[in-house]
Amino acid sequence: MSFSIGNLAIADDRQTMRDDVHYRARAFGPDARQLTFLIVNISPHGLMARCDTPFETGDRLRVVLPGAGTVVAEVRWWLGGRLGCQFDPAIDLASYYELIATMVKGK
Repeated sequence: MSFSIGNLAIADDRQTMRDDVHYRARAFGPDARQLTFLIVNISPHGLMARCDTPFETGDRLRVVLPGAGTVVAEVRWWLGGRLGCQFDPAIDLASYYELIATMVKGK
């Protein structure tokens, strides 16, 4: 599957589907400053969020997630206020199901 953002075509070769959410999370940038962070979709392996702070590929963020605690997320891309991150390590499934249940309740 592929899709376009602006003039960029991006190949979407993820094996795991993501769950759509709308969840404001506490997150901290590489400099430990707190970020305004809105998670748009998530899976046990990563997330996409809205954040006005620009990042570079490879930057490492800390994101506080219900049921999973503080996770390290490596920025894979950032474009115009949206970013995609991969968790390091992935969230275990038991914690992920608890996380999703909490996020959906908070909608």
